[in-house]
Amino acid sequence: MTPSFFTPPGAAGGRYVLRRVRAPRCLIDDPVAASLRPAGDGDLVALDLAIADGRIAQIAPAGATDAARGPDLDDSLVLPGFVDLHTHLDKGHIWPRQANPTGDGAGAARATMQDRTANWNAEDLRRRMDFALRTAYAKGVVAIRTHLDSQSPQAEISYPVFRAMREAWAGRIALQVSSITQVDVFLREEGVRLADIVAESGGNLGCVTKSQAHPQEPVPPEIDEAMVRLFRLAAERGLDVDLHVDESTDPRARSLIRVAQAAIKQGFQGRILCGHCTALALQTDEVIAQTLAACREAGIAIVSLPTVNMYLQDRSLDATRTPRWRGVTVLHEMKAAGLEVAVAGDNCRDPFYAYGDHDMLDTYTQAVKILHLDHPFGDWIRAASATPAAIMGLEGRGVLKAGMPADLMVLRARSYSEMLARHQWDRTVLRTGRAIDTTPPDYRELDDLVRVD
Repeated sequence: MTPSFFTPPGAAGGRYVLRRVRAPRCLIDDPVAASLRPAGDGDLVALDLAIADGRIAQIAPAGATDAARGPDLDDSLVLPGFVDLHTHLDKGHIWPRQANPTGDGAGAARATMQDRTANWNAEDLRRRMDFALRTAYAKGVVAIRTHLDSQSPQAEISYPVFRAMREAWAGRIALQVSSITQVDVFLREEGVRLADIVAESGGNLGCVTKSQAHPQEPVPPEIDEAMVRLFRLAAERGLDVDLHVDESTDPRARSLIRVAQAAIKQGFQGRILCGHCTALALQTDEVIAQTLAACREAGIAIVSLPTVNMYLQDRSLDATRTPRWRGVTVLHEMKAAGLEVAVAGDNCRDPFYAYGDHDMLDTYTQAVKILHLDHPFGDWIRAASATPAAIMGLEGRGVLKAGMPADLMVLRARSYSEMLARHQWDRTVLRTGRAIDTTPPDYRELDDLVRVD
């Protein structure tokens, strides 16, 4: 078992208090939050957290509870389990057998297509997805939304595997699914069949804003017609929409505003989430303002994938050239414009990202540095916790709230500074109030699937 700096008293179902801890005020969903004493940097406050029968029983000012009922944690941080809003569990951990030789988006797409065609049977998917979920569980992640490559016939293979994994992991990690395919698929009968598969799986209807017919066009000529069709298919089935939008270094990629305009025109009432949107950062202030106004009117939420987009974008095959930009969207402007914004992990050890470990605390830590979510820290930590939980419709997740399961991360760090400066390898992860084994699964488990001798 990975060392942790403390073990809570008692077994599951016990009653105890995490005494003298700190937490971000913005993550405390309780009337007591306003009265808690500031402690440390950012919006951290001092509190006692009472646990009973596997749930948060009470949030109280530090020192207000019976000292005999639990350990004094000396100002350690307590955080709710984090939420990964945008992943690709079907691609994960194929890097050893299918690397990306160029490290860019085009190379990733080619490599993934080759591996999908050759290897993505039900058992291959099941084992790699289970490996990923066990890793995320050990890191303290409580909910994940995964995209599934949905080209026919892959959809018929992948969605039954996902449904089985969702059932197997119920009560440990809440799982949601979104489709991903090219936008023009929804102009054909294949798109109707896919919408039915997604509905059968209780998922979200999605695609990339690129087309099979015009792969080199920054905005495909059929996007308006295709988006109208997608929104209609989603509305008819009561589905929300989750899209990959303008994941590009080309400032001509302006699909986001077209998505918003289509949603407004259709009067779409479901949730809409758009991921990446990196090209927007390369456009003029006027275009950005117009796009964000349309997104606000359409009710679009945004998720940024900072580690993956920094890895892929502005990469040169010339080893003497350094990348010139961060490859992330205008998240500060989006938040200021009133949009819900989140960060997520995206790919893990596959051609789109050679690294990663399904650790949303690490994703948030890197996002702070990449996107400058500091000076001040403000309530940006909600982008990895409360906001994605709300977008996923998970009531009470991503916050500290009495009555909710005590699914928590307890860190030795006492401040944002300490948390962000050093990897929290010794965190204690609580599930229903009980410390779990935080040892991640060994990569050797997948050797027979992915090793190339």
